[in-house]
Amino acid sequence: MSGGDLLILGDCNPDILVAGADVIPEFGQREKLVDEISLVIGGSAAITAVAAARLGLRVALVAAVGDDPAGRFLLGQLTAEGVNVSAMAIRPGVPTGATVALSRGQDRAILTATGAMTELTAADVPAALLARVRHLHAGSYFLVERSLGPGLADLFARARAAGVTTSLDTNWDPSERWGGDQLRGILAQTGVLMPNEAEALRISGTDSLAEAAEVLTATGSRLAVKCGAEGALCVDGAGGAQHTVVLPPVQAMDTTGAGDCFNAGLITGLLRGLDLPRAAALGCAVAAASTQAMGGTGATLDLATAMTAAAAASIAQPHLFP
Repeated sequence: MSGGDLLILGDCNPDILVAGADVIPEFGQREKLVDEISLVIGGSAAITAVAAARLGLRVALVAAVGDDPAGRFLLGQLTAEGVNVSAMAIRPGVPTGATVALSRGQDRAILTATGAMTELTAADVPAALLARVRHLHAGSYFLVERSLGPGLADLFARARAAGVTTSLDTNWDPSERWGGDQLRGILAQTGVLMPNEAEALRISGTDSLAEAAEVLTATGSRLAVKCGAEGALCVDGAGGAQHTVVLPPVQAMDTTGAGDCFNAGLITGLLRGLDLPRAAALGCAVAAASTQAMGGTGATLDLATAMTAAAAASIAQPHLFP
């Protein structure tokens, strides 16, 4: 990879998607028929990487997988999508993490065995690769909090010193601790934080998006909060302009990975020179398109279609801020 647009760090695992109107299993050795089961690329970082590559970015992914059939499946699928996997961390003797997602349209239940994904460290990120990209993004922070987390603030600081922009999507915290001093240090080096609404409230320890925005932008980080069908809320740093971004609604088939695809669209917009609200509109368009098929990578995404959809966005000053 002689040069690149985007380097992504985080999680990568196969998703086993179980879909239908009734996907709740019954114990007692009972067999239940469902509409569909599929095996696809999973993990927030990996889904963001695939979506960004489909939008035309040159993308590299660094995540930890096992030296097993699941790991080889992922490497093959990512390579076929145009994602550079030359720096992926292969952990012999450790199984590749995996997720089973039970999906019934707008809602889903998720079971994850982390396996190798929680062994990713800052030492796995080649300095030469970091120096050749324009943007560094980390996904599923809380899944790699103990392994990658201790070195992530330094990686972000080194990237920013070299003129590389940074972003972070924490995703959900299975431990329900929602960060601490380590995360605060990382946020101080984060260019754009991209939580969903529930995550923003929990990370900030507040009861409203107004309060959350104030807390989460205190270090100067820009904020793009994903609000599902309601669009996104953008705050351009501490004391900066605040906007809501809303697109016409779509009928979702499956929302798996929509937030990760939003990340790819927003980053693509920023790298194309769009301001934060317009970049968030592109993120919303990519996220909406991703819900039209099963899985985070099941739908067809392309930049021209996403840009056209993003042009229909309503961008306004929110009422919930003074």
